[in-house]
Amino acid sequence: MKRVLLAGAVGQLTWAIGEPMHPGAAASFLSTSEAASSKLGDLSPFRAIVADVSALIDKGDLAGAKTRIKDLETQWDEAEAGLKPRAASDWHTVDKAIDRALEALRASAPDPSKCKQSIAELLSVMDSVGRS
Repeated sequence: MKRVLLAGAVGQLTWAIGEPMHPGAAASFLSTSEAASSKLGDLSPFRAIVADVSALIDKGDLAGAKTRIKDLETQWDEAEAGLKPRAASDWHTVDKAIDRALEALRASAPDPSKCKQSIAELLSVMDSVGRS
């Protein structure tokens, strides 16, 4: 069986030719490659939380989105010591976008459109920093 090896800066992906790859394998490899180019490192765990928050907002579950974004805040703060020294400017850019999303979701009467906009902007910031 012939094997193909794709190596990236973050890790390796191997599969056998003729064997089906799971549907997300190519997308996972691409996001890993994109994350490798980020000065901050792999932001995909944080981005996954933001995607969850976005889905909750889309369903109208602002309380669930508020709860889930707390996970982002906690994990981001825990990772600060490892991330910030790599690219302080990028870290601050993402951190400020996280703060805006937290503020929108934690408002006394959260506005769904503002919440959705702040999360979309956060995703955009994460993606742009990931390409830097």
